[in-house]
Amino acid sequence: MNDFRKDLDSLLGQSALSATPDRRTFLKTALGTGFAAAVLPVCAQTMIKTDTNGLTAGEVAITVNGQRVPAYRAQPEGKTNLPVVIVVSEIFGVHEHIADIARRFAKLGYLAIAPDFFVRQGNPMAYTSIAELQKEIISKVPDEQVMGDIDAYVKWAGENGGDISRLGINGFCWGGRIVWLYSAHNPKVKAGAAWYGRIVGEKSALFPQQPIDIAPSLKVPVIGLYGGKDQGIPVTTVEQMKEALQKAGNKSEFHVYPNSGHAFNADYRPSYVEADAKDAWTQVVAWFKSHGVI
Repeated sequence: MNDFRKDLDSLLGQSALSATPDRRTFLKTALGTGFAAAVLPVCAQTMIKTDTNGLTAGEVAITVNGQRVPAYRAQPEGKTNLPVVIVVSEIFGVHEHIADIARRFAKLGYLAIAPDFFVRQGNPMAYTSIAELQKEIISKVPDEQVMGDIDAYVKWAGENGGDISRLGINGFCWGGRIVWLYSAHNPKVKAGAAWYGRIVGEKSALFPQQPIDIAPSLKVPVIGLYGGKDQGIPVTTVEQMKEALQKAGNKSEFHVYPNSGHAFNADYRPSYVEADAKDAWTQVVAWFKSHGVI
């Protein structure tokens, strides 16, 4: 529980760029639209908006163990045999920023899928405070459930125009931790990209392993993107993971941006650092390409 709180304490802030439009502009209910109440107001001036020209984009859904699990999907229109990337959200769910990330991947030729991992526990967009969101939803989402949902969507991708022999996974914050864990869970992943995902922490029945625990056996190469000023994820833990992976012979790489804190890629929040976000995105695209995802 304390690990989540440390992560979440570093997520929000205010700045001169914080916009103050009508909250209804950003509080929408469709998957892939709007923003969680807990992050409003958003920094509208810095938000990246990727269009859907040439794409098929929107909500899809599958049933996993009797539960309908929706996802935001984006892909080049009319094309098949596409490389697949799973996009794992922050704690705020599949909102506009995560949908935009999926569209960015789709513009590069991917079938991008961002599942709603919190659907069983509730709607993270509705909570007005991070503490309440963490208590009522995030702390109740088992790792095993998340692994199963990703497995199911990988299977769906293979049956719906995706080439799952070219599979990547990309995640932010909460999702960054999931990238490490799923890369160990499914060795068929070609490459992963973990943006400021927690590496060490407490373990429990719902969270039986942390990324540092899977380092000795991890075979999948992961690129880790971290902020040197992140108050929730100390650089010392990044170094700890780096050393453990090197000992195991894993070829993962890390990029620590000394002038950035947590969530430096979140262009809708005051934490956004444009130069570092753009560099990190370039690194991820090159990483996936070099490891055969596209």
